Amino acid sequence: MPNLTTNLCAGQVLIAGFGAGEPPPELLRMAAAGSLGGFILFRRNLGEPGEVAGLAARLHAAVPEDLPAWLGVDQEGGRVARLGAPVLRLPPMRVLGDLDDPALTGDCAALLGRQLRVLGFNLNFAPVLDVDTNPANPVIGDRSFGRTPERVIAHGAAFAAGLARAGIAACGKHFPGHGDTALDSHFQLPRLGHALERLERVELLPFAALAQRLPCIMTAHVVFDALDAGVPATLSRAVIHGLLREKLGFAGVVVSDDLEMKAISDHHGLAEAACAAIAAGCDNLLVCSSVDQLLLAHDGLVRRAQADAGFAVTLRAAAERSLAARLRHRAQPAAAHDAARLLAAEDPEALERRIAHARHAAELPRV
Repeated sequence: MPNLTTNLCAGQVLIAGFGAGEPPPELLRMAAAGSLGGFILFRRNLGEPGEVAGLAARLHAAVPEDLPAWLGVDQEGGRVARLGAPVLRLPPMRVLGDLDDPALTGDCAALLGRQLRVLGFNLNFAPVLDVDTNPANPVIGDRSFGRTPERVIAHGAAFAAGLARAGIAACGKHFPGHGDTALDSHFQLPRLGHALERLERVELLPFAALAQRLPCIMTAHVVFDALDAGVPATLSRAVIHGLLREKLGFAGVVVSDDLEMKAISDHHGLAEAACAAIAAGCDNLLVCSSVDQLLLAHDGLVRRAQADAGFAVTLRAAAERSLAARLRHRAQPAAAHDAARLLAAEDPEALERRIAHARHAAELPRV
C-alpha cells in the first residue's frame, strides 16, 4: 500500500464525473497527481465501443500505476443503462425479478460484466437492492427486482455474483433503502418515518443478507427518522458506521450517492457534505458533474484533516479501504480497434432472445 499524504487521501476518496467531450484538464491534473480515486461516466460521455475503450484507456493511464482508479457506470438495465448496443440490452430489473430465475439473472450480469471489462470499467453501480413498496415512488419503481425483500435478495445476490465472475465490482444501492419514498432525492430530500421493526423487516433485509457478499454499497440521500432523525443517511454516522459497519458487518467500500443531488446540495455546501460523509463512514464520494465542486470537496477534506487529527485518521482509513478494493479490481480496457469485435463475440443477442423467450413463456408484457 503506497504511503498516502493528507492531500492524496483527500483525492483518493473522490470519484469524479464530467460533462460531454474530453475530460477537463484540471481533472486530468488531479488524476496525474494521485488526487483522484476514480471516474464515473454517463451517456453524455459515451459513444461507439472504440471511443469508450479509448476514453477508458486514457483515464486509466492518467493515474499513477500504484493508485489505480475506479471507472464506474450505472448499467442496471431498463431506463438506467448508460451504454447502448452492442452492450447487452437488459430489461428493467423488475422483469428479471418477475421471471424469478436467479440463474438467468446471474448469466445476464456475467455477460454484461465481461462487456464492461472489455470497455475498461471495473465498477458497476448495480444492483438496486431497494424493495419497491410504494407505487408512487418516482425514482425506484421497476429498477427494483421486486416488491418483497426475498425476491430482491435472490436476484441481487445473483446479479452481484455474475458481475464478480467477470471481475467487475458490484455496488448495491441505495442503503438503507429508497424503495418506499415518495420523493426523488435528485430534486428533494425524502424522509421515511417507519419504525425500526419495519425497516429491519423490509428495507434493511436485502442489505443485511448481502453485506458479506458485496464489495461496495451506495448510500441513500434519505432521512430515516428511526435511525437518525433529521440527518440524511449519507451523512449519518449512526447509519453508515453504526448500522452498516458495526451491526451488519459490512467491510467493503461505502460509496456516497452524488453529493451534487439536491437532497444534499440544497442543505449543505460540497465541502461540508464531503467532510460529513467521510466522518459518517463513507469511503468514496461521488461528485458527478462539476470540477469546481470537486475541488471544493477536496480542499474541504484537506482542511478538516489538517485541523482534526481524528478526522485525518478516518479519512486515511477510507482512502486505504477504497484503494485496496481498486488494487483487487484493476481495469484492463481492450484496444480501441478491438472493442466492438470483442463485445459482439459475447453474443449478447442470444441472451436477449433467451430473456424474450422466458418473458413470452411467463406471459410477461413487453416494456
